[in-house]
Amino acid sequence: MFRHKLFATGCEILLMLGSLMAFPAHAAGPTPSADELEAGRRIYQEGILPSGASLKGVRAGGAVVGAAAACMSCHRRSGMGAVEGGIQVPPINGRFLFAQREDRVLAIMDTRSGKRMNQAHDPYTDQSLDKAIRRGMNNRGQEMNVVMPRYELGDREAQALIAYLKQLSDQWSPGVTADTIRFATVITPEVEPERRRLLVDMMRSAFVQKNGSTVTSRQAGRRRHMTSAAEMVLGTERTWQLEVWELQGAPETWAGQLDEFYRRQPVFAVVSGLSNSTWEPVHDFCECERVPCWFPSVSLPPVKEQAFYPVYFSRGVTLEADVLAKHLLSGGKPPRRLVQVYRDDYVGRGAAQAMRQSLSGSGVTVEDRVLQGDGPDALRRALADAGEKDSLMFWLRQSDLAMLDQVMPAAGAYFSARLGGGEHGHFPVAWKDSVRLVYPYELPEKRAINLSYFHQWLQLRRIALVDEPLQAEIFFALNFLTDTVAEMLDNLYRDYLLERAESMVSQREGGKAEAEARDRGLLRTAGGAIGRQGGEGTAPLGRHESTTIYPRLSLGQTQRFASKGGYIVRFAGKDDDRLVAESDWLVP
Repeated sequence: MFRHKLFATGCEILLMLGSLMAFPAHAAGPTPSADELEAGRRIYQEGILPSGASLKGVRAGGAVVGAAAACMSCHRRSGMGAVEGGIQVPPINGRFLFAQREDRVLAIMDTRSGKRMNQAHDPYTDQSLDKAIRRGMNNRGQEMNVVMPRYELGDREAQALIAYLKQLSDQWSPGVTADTIRFATVITPEVEPERRRLLVDMMRSAFVQKNGSTVTSRQAGRRRHMTSAAEMVLGTERTWQLEVWELQGAPETWAGQLDEFYRRQPVFAVVSGLSNSTWEPVHDFCECERVPCWFPSVSLPPVKEQAFYPVYFSRGVTLEADVLAKHLLSGGKPPRRLVQVYRDDYVGRGAAQAMRQSLSGSGVTVEDRVLQGDGPDALRRALADAGEKDSLMFWLRQSDLAMLDQVMPAAGAYFSARLGGGEHGHFPVAWKDSVRLVYPYELPEKRAINLSYFHQWLQLRRIALVDEPLQAEIFFALNFLTDTVAEMLDNLYRDYLLERAESMVSQREGGKAEAEARDRGLLRTAGGAIGRQGGEGTAPLGRHESTTIYPRLSLGQTQRFASKGGYIVRFAGKDDDRLVAESDWLVP
């Protein structure tokens, strides 16, 4: 899907590319003050004037727009533009507005229709940019698109906005050099050694593979991971370097540790990562330092309004609570009471609280049972007063499921698939008829198709399949990062990474990807992922469409949780581990 060639006009683009990509030198001028830049930022991002009044503009035809039509609404936080329907919103940061002809810079604007590039234009001046902002006239003397407001700004306000645009996304973000991008992954201290090893082994293997292909491609004079002719000619592929940030001690000390890691070596993004407890210090660090937090594997991610830099697969156990609540309330007669059993730890408490909130005001009584101890007696005590008319929700990890062996099965029992390992959790035969899983993943039969390429990659890299959900999440994060960075060309700004992710993840077409890959000669149809891109015996990174364990992924401009629903499933029988869906895909 993301490996198409340019349009028929691509040859014209290639002719233009030979002299591109040097950073443009802006005309010398007075250095703007911090106050002026902040005034420009508020106009651009918030639509607020220095006076505190709302920005006002008039579109062609007389429609008046206010603060909601701030520049960022269309041109995005990075200034790199976007595609809105059939309208191409061009980049307006300093590199693109003021680039001289010999320093022309390019961005891929629309991945849905091949590789459509931003249009070339003569460099703006302060005066011509002022005219574009306030009068809607471009530097060729033509009226701009009707959706572009003509903003009512005073001279000093327009000057502040222009000063902000000149420095917006004007240099690569920290962690990027001319030939290297540095990433980090974060592991919190309570993560089991086996899961820690899986994360590090998979990431290092992927980085070695990616870098080997990059070096080989350079030596061969071609780009095997290229997404377009532009990437090939521009030579934007870089070597990746990985930092492993392993946190120690109590969560209240993690912020200082993260600051120290970052001070020693800034990174472009935090990629994947693992936690069985709180992720909030990492989330807050990334938001504060404006570092993308790219699809970590966590069960209880923070849900905070206005957070831009962290992006997650889902809301984890809080999503499972909402899915179960919708299921219980949407069909037939809801239970009189829901008894939920959990460990008194960060994730257990968070899941229980989410369940109470989800059923608040529904008429269903929610009662908590905190496990006291590790043996089956602890579970028996928790279930002592549960009746046949009650529903039960078990927020238990895989290690706790062993207690079920010595406990009589309970009717109406729901289990967290994320915490308990889904169908791979230890459920005794006696419990199979009673167990229902709150299941945030794709159903197994279709998932096997989606993950076939992922399984082939593990085999070729000699990595054991130990924890499919975790390993599939790590692999997706790396594949999607490969695609997204390639699409960015040389515009390596952190804000832009997230903006590209928003547009690209929503275009995923699932099973169509494998057929497209075969059509392009990337896979041998007789089995085995022998890829041209990665060389013989190496399955290439960079096709995320068929590597996700989740059935539906999408991100809007204000969304930071890509998967938004789940199923209720049961086992096909006592001796049959196949799963059967008892509900449609439920989106709370």
